[in-house]
Amino acid sequence: MENSVKLQAQKEPQTTYLKEDRTFRERLLSLDVMRGITIAGMIIVNTPGSWSHLYHPLHHAEWHGLTPTDLVFPFFLFMVGTAITLALGRRKEKGISDKSLVIKIVKRAVIIFLLGVFLALFPEFDFGNLRVAGVLQRIALVYLVCSLLFLKLSWKGIVAVSAIFLVGYWLLMVLVPVPGVGPPNLEPGTNLAAWMDRLLVPGRLYRGSWDPEGALSTLPSFVTGFSGVLTGYLLLSQQTAERKIIWMMVAGVILCMIGYLWDQVFPVNKNLWTSSYVMVTSGFALLLLGTLYWFVDVLKYQKWIPFFVAFGVNAITAYVLHGLLIDLFVIPVGNTTLKEASYQGLVNIGLGIKLASFVWAILYTLLCFIPIWIMYHRKIIVKI
Repeated sequence: MENSVKLQAQKEPQTTYLKEDRTFRERLLSLDVMRGITIAGMIIVNTPGSWSHLYHPLHHAEWHGLTPTDLVFPFFLFMVGTAITLALGRRKEKGISDKSLVIKIVKRAVIIFLLGVFLALFPEFDFGNLRVAGVLQRIALVYLVCSLLFLKLSWKGIVAVSAIFLVGYWLLMVLVPVPGVGPPNLEPGTNLAAWMDRLLVPGRLYRGSWDPEGALSTLPSFVTGFSGVLTGYLLLSQQTAERKIIWMMVAGVILCMIGYLWDQVFPVNKNLWTSSYVMVTSGFALLLLGTLYWFVDVLKYQKWIPFFVAFGVNAITAYVLHGLLIDLFVIPVGNTTLKEASYQGLVNIGLGIKLASFVWAILYTLLCFIPIWIMYHRKIIVKI
């Protein structure tokens, strides 16, 4: 029986990737770099030294609006979509049947979802207070839906489904009255998505009466993945690298413009994963990937990237590791914890409270990097 999680020794990490080389389809170096940047950013924003002392860019927007931190999660979903096209497209070309691919897709989605549930339970395993929704759980659902539709639809079909999802979600949120609450609204806890969370999402809700990874808001998050799928089609096209970059840059600017225009009637909002938020964040993701593709894969500026590639090729492993390791730092030690003591130590040596919080997050990210770098150095990739 095939193991659900495989440790596969890879060939020596490539330093150059040519478009005509078969490794282009297997590992796009700029995509690994972007994934590594995103995972490193995710760890930094998830583990500050003190949640009470953060620089503004490291905060999520309280409600409407966008900060750099709000780009992290959608960037990852965008890359999930891009990787789907590169990986499944290659397997389809090899003649692997859709039935076999569907089994692999469902199995992988289930494993990622269960990893998210495991992180929510660890270390107390308090099933009575379990939060079923979560980051990895949403990644699993986006991967599942995007992969299955990639197998069944053309790129034009994916564009059509994306438009239906985004417009449909917008109309639901602004036109449908909220049962037991009143008129349609976009306020915390009283909007239609929050009502559906209370109705459909099992377990504890992150915000008490609603969840940022809830049921209805997952619908537009699929489109974030679809934007990556469509980008994958572009990357695998026969166009020159320069034309691909131009298309990514132009599309990124256009999506941002559409998103900010849409923001006037349906505000950019991560918690609701609004349609305008999907457009803006997908636009920024395209701009970043296009830039990295130009510098890393075309111009071959690659000496600075090993740190990010190591994170990128074992992204899920790094995310799970950071979620497990942090629990060791919050175990009570006397009347404090290791995290509090080390953070206070940074303050005591003269760092400001916000700077100390940021430095602690950086140091924790570097700690998580050590086992990831060892795996990368030994050419080990955890495949789920």
